[in-house]
Amino acid sequence: MENDRHFQDGSLPLFAQSAVPSRAAQVPSYIRDHRTRLRTRFMEGGARAVPDYELLELLLFRSIPRRDVKPLARELLDVFGDFNRVITASPERLADIKGIGDAVITDLKIVEATAHRMARAKVMQRHVLSSWDALLDYCHTVMSHRETEQFRVLFLDRKNVLIADEEQAQGTVDHVPVYPREVAKRALELNASALIIVHNHPSGDPTPSQADIAMTHRIHQALEPLGIALHDHLIIGQSKELSFRSANYL
Repeated sequence: MENDRHFQDGSLPLFAQSAVPSRAAQVPSYIRDHRTRLRTRFMEGGARAVPDYELLELLLFRSIPRRDVKPLARELLDVFGDFNRVITASPERLADIKGIGDAVITDLKIVEATAHRMARAKVMQRHVLSSWDALLDYCHTVMSHRETEQFRVLFLDRKNVLIADEEQAQGTVDHVPVYPREVAKRALELNASALIIVHNHPSGDPTPSQADIAMTHRIHQALEPLGIALHDHLIIGQSKELSFRSANYL
């Protein structure tokens, strides 16, 4: 009986400790210490205290808990060019990078969606002219880093308040199909009084093509008999935009 007591008091706890190591013990100390220092620097200094590759590391910490992610962060930036292009890269292209799995892709897409929601919240139900800079910021956030063309329509009420923002079409690297009748039909459904149409140029150069100019005129012609104004057509490049109204195309 005494031997049984020694077995119960001594051997079992030792076995339990060795069989279930702590989560912290599974992470090498140099990785754990680096992550702690980086998180502290970020919390004390904000985003300005860390370069892009370290901000990307902070995101990858959650998805990849027990591996040095600095090489992966640098590779992502090398492949895609900058932080924004990493976040907005398609899941298919991200999956081509060795070491990127579903967890990383999901977390990056959550960050992208969050950025879009925050930018959109600054312009929805706001007067367009008084929030023009925020509107441009939103368009750049959503569209400037896309690898294919996207066509969006911003619908305004009679007070020029933004009441709806809708993606109408997606296309290729240099073309997006646009149907003026469908744009006009949707404006009537929303009881919109005016529109701003927006599309991006993946090349980064917002200079309008002849096709862009012709498409704008067709949309204007479809809206005019309905009493719906076309306030502007914005072309979003990588770092700047072009306004048809300001450039006297409209």
